Amino acid sequence: MRVTIEGAAALWFGAGDPVRAASAIARFGDGWLVAQDDATHAAWVRPAGIRRVRVLEPVDGHDTFSSAAGTKHLKPDFEAAVDVPSGVLLLGSGSTAARMRAALVTPTAPGAVADLTPVYRRVAQALGLRPEQLNLEGACRLGDQLRWFQRGNAAAGVPSAGVDVDLPALLATVAGQSSADRASADRVVVGGVRRYDLGTIGGVALAITDAVALPDGRVLVSAAAEDTPNAVDDGPVVGAALALLDDERVLAVAALPNGADGPYKVEGLAVRSANAGRISLIAVVDADDPGIASRQLELSAWL
Repeated sequence: MRVTIEGAAALWFGAGDPVRAASAIARFGDGWLVAQDDATHAAWVRPAGIRRVRVLEPVDGHDTFSSAAGTKHLKPDFEAAVDVPSGVLLLGSGSTAARMRAALVTPTAPGAVADLTPVYRRVAQALGLRPEQLNLEGACRLGDQLRWFQRGNAAAGVPSAGVDVDLPALLATVAGQSSADRASADRVVVGGVRRYDLGTIGGVALAITDAVALPDGRVLVSAAAEDTPNAVDDGPVVGAALALLDDERVLAVAALPNGADGPYKVEGLAVRSANAGRISLIAVVDADDPGIASRQLELSAWL
């Protein structure tokens, strides 16, 4: 497999107003929905420009969150985005109690938000992890299953892994408004555990940051080699890659070329088009700095 970067651009809502901490991307209406992991709103990237889409109401009066402001512990940390028939499903990373939520965002009407703590706890149990070790950063749709990926952390002895979740049941739980619907979170089935070794870059293990399903049923994942001790703190990124998975097998890994300022920390991945041997992708990069605009990359993967 070979990966090339065909183009790169910074994402701005307007002058001096960057799209911050881009963490996931999915098709949305006539464009793309980009999640910001440290904000209550997402960015709708459209041909005519970029505008905000509210995902959550303010949390304790805050719409953005940062370590400097002492509010990082409040952030929803939406790290996975999956296009579904009604819109885009955003999923929190699960790395703290505040991050065990999902939101269903639609182009034409207010979406729904649900606490999925019971589901996250079952995912942790299936993976053999403590809840505080969860860091679910990518997901893709495979038929009626959501394949949800844990970002590994070799320093903590946690491998990259995936689980399958009953997607119709999960969507019904998120969209439901009654107490009976909310209680259905207890009945969302979790299983199909798979673990992956993607290798290393510069002595740091690659760990899955997002995933897309390909037309032939295989899965392409983005991965970052980030030197961090846990699921919450950022660390230096020494490289990034794409990896091709077939069920539990890693078929190929290809390093992503560095940018002018160093490695791209790709956290969101989506398919633009696919044909024989070539996948056209759009990716978003998290700069780990709220003052720096996230970047959008146009990628080609030659399988």
